[in-house]
Amino acid sequence: MKKWKRITAAALAAVMMLSLTACKKDGSKDADSTQTGQAETSAAVTEGSREETTAAGSEADAAQPAWKSNTDPVDLSWFVGASWYPYTWGDSLVSRNITEKTGVNVEIVTPTGDVNEELSLLMISGELPDLISLGSWESSYSKLYEGGYVYALNELADQYDPYFYKVVDGSVIKWHTKEDGNLYAIPNDAYGEEQMAETGMTAATQTFLVRKDLYEDMGSPDMTTPEGFLEALRLLKSDYSTYKGEAITPFYAQGGSGYGLSTFLQNFLAVPYEVEGTLYDRLTDEDYIQWLKMFRQAYEEGLMGIDYLVDSEDQVTEKANNGRYFCMLREWSGMQEANTILAQSENPDSYYIAVDGPSNAKKDAPLIFPGSLDGWMSCFISKNCKNPDRAIAFLTYLSSEEGQMDMFLGVEGETYDVTDGKPALKQEFIDMMTTDFDGFSNQYGLCDTYWMLRNSVIVDQWRPASEPYIQQMSDWADAHAYIEGGIYNNLDPTGDSDAAIASTRINQKWEEVLPELITAATEEEFDRIFSEFLEARDSYGYEQVVNYKQNLLNERRIKMAD
Repeated sequence: MKKWKRITAAALAAVMMLSLTACKKDGSKDADSTQTGQAETSAAVTEGSREETTAAGSEADAAQPAWKSNTDPVDLSWFVGASWYPYTWGDSLVSRNITEKTGVNVEIVTPTGDVNEELSLLMISGELPDLISLGSWESSYSKLYEGGYVYALNELADQYDPYFYKVVDGSVIKWHTKEDGNLYAIPNDAYGEEQMAETGMTAATQTFLVRKDLYEDMGSPDMTTPEGFLEALRLLKSDYSTYKGEAITPFYAQGGSGYGLSTFLQNFLAVPYEVEGTLYDRLTDEDYIQWLKMFRQAYEEGLMGIDYLVDSEDQVTEKANNGRYFCMLREWSGMQEANTILAQSENPDSYYIAVDGPSNAKKDAPLIFPGSLDGWMSCFISKNCKNPDRAIAFLTYLSSEEGQMDMFLGVEGETYDVTDGKPALKQEFIDMMTTDFDGFSNQYGLCDTYWMLRNSVIVDQWRPASEPYIQQMSDWADAHAYIEGGIYNNLDPTGDSDAAIASTRINQKWEEVLPELITAATEEEFDRIFSEFLEARDSYGYEQVVNYKQNLLNERRIKMAD
C-alpha cells in the first residue's frame, strides 16, 4: 500500500509540472453445468483463428488453461475501484491457497479519495496497477480503453490463453465488445437472459415490503391500487400509528425522488420502456402520474411526511432495524440485516415480507429489474502490466468453475466438504458468517470476500440456504423479474458530451421537482409544477438524450442478434 501512495504522490507532482509548463507557454492551464453451457456458447465465438495461436514462440494450448503450465511466483497489483473495500490479499486462507496454486500474489489497492481523480493521475504518470476493477458509471471507465491504457483481452487471450473463451460466457463477450471489435474488460455478476431462465436466479432485488405482524393485524390490506394504498395509510394513522411500543413511519422509498419514486415505482407499475421499438417517456405515463398524485393526497391528509426524502442512511437503518416502517419500496438485499435482527427479537414476527405492491390500472405484472449482462464492476489489464501473459491466465483461472470454487468455498476438507458430488461450506463456517462476519472474511476470505470476478450464476449454487425471512423476499423478486429488461440498463449517456450534460441536468431537476409535486397544496399546483418541469426538460436538451438512448438501444439489439 505504501508503494501505491508514493506512486499517487508522484503522479500528482507530474500533473502539477505539466500544468506549470502549460502556464508558462500560454498563460493558461491545459485542461459447471452452467459453465458447460457457457463453454458451448463461447466455442462458436472463438471458432477459427482463435483455436491455434502462439505465445512467446510456442503454440498456445486451447485445450487447457495457461495458468497450469506456469505457476512460478509473480506479483500482480489489483486496483479495486471502491474506497470502502476493506480486504487484503495474503492473510486469508482463500488468498493463500490461490497464490500457492497459481503462483500469483496480489497486492490489492483501493482509492483513498475520488476514484476517477486517482486513476487519472495514475494514467498520466504511467503507473497504473496491473489489474483494474471499475464500475462502468465512473467517468474514467471509458478513458481506460479509449486512451489506450489497457490491453484488449481478446488479443491477450488469442496470444497467451485461448482457454479464456471456454470460461467466459459468449453473450458476455458479445455485450462488452466495443465498436473496434475488441473486448477490454470482463464484468463480475453478469447475467444473460438464457442463464436466468434456466437457473431461476435473476439477481432481481426490487420489492414492496411490509412489516409482517402489523400488515396482518391490519387485515392484509390490498395496496395495489392508489385507493387501496390511501385506505391502508388512513387505517394506519387512525389505529396503528404506534404499534408494540414503536412509533410507526408509514412509508419509505429507497433513493427517494431519484430512484424509489422514479424508476423503482415505474417498474412496479409495469410502465413500458419502449413501444413498438421506440423508447417510451416513462415520466409522463398516466398510471405513474396517478400514483404520484396519490402520494400528494397522502401528504395533504397528513398520512405521511417526507421522511423518506430527507432521512439519512443511518436514520433509515435505525428505523428498519427496529421495525419502525410500515411499508417500503426497497431492495430486499438491503434488508437482510434488519430482518435477521427483527426475527430474533422479542417480536419475532416483526420482520418484513414482500407482497404485491403498486400496480397499474390493468393489473399488469411488474417489470422488476433483473441482473444484466452489464454486471457490476469490470476488470481490465493495464498496459503497465509487465506480465500480461500471467494476468490473462489469472483472469481465466478466476473466471473458471475451479477458480470460482476456490474463491467462494476455499479448501476442500478444510472449509467445505463434497457430499454426493455437491460441495457445501462446513456448518462451522456458515455459523461464523452470521456471528463473526469480519473474522469470516478477513481470516478465511470465503464467499463474497473477493467479488471482483465473481460469477453469481456459478457461485449461487453453493451459497448456504437463507433463513425463511430472507428467502421469502428473494423468491418474490425472482418470480416477478423481467428477465428481458437487462437490455435497458445504463442507457443514459455518460462523460462530458452534450447529451450527457443534458441528461445530468434533467435528472438533477427531476430530483428537485418531485418533492415539490408531493408537497403541492392542490392537484392544480401539481399539474402546473409538472408542466413547468417538462418545459425545462426540453430546454435542457431532452431530445438529444432520447436520441442517444434510442441509438444505443438499437446498437445493442444489433450486437446481440449477430
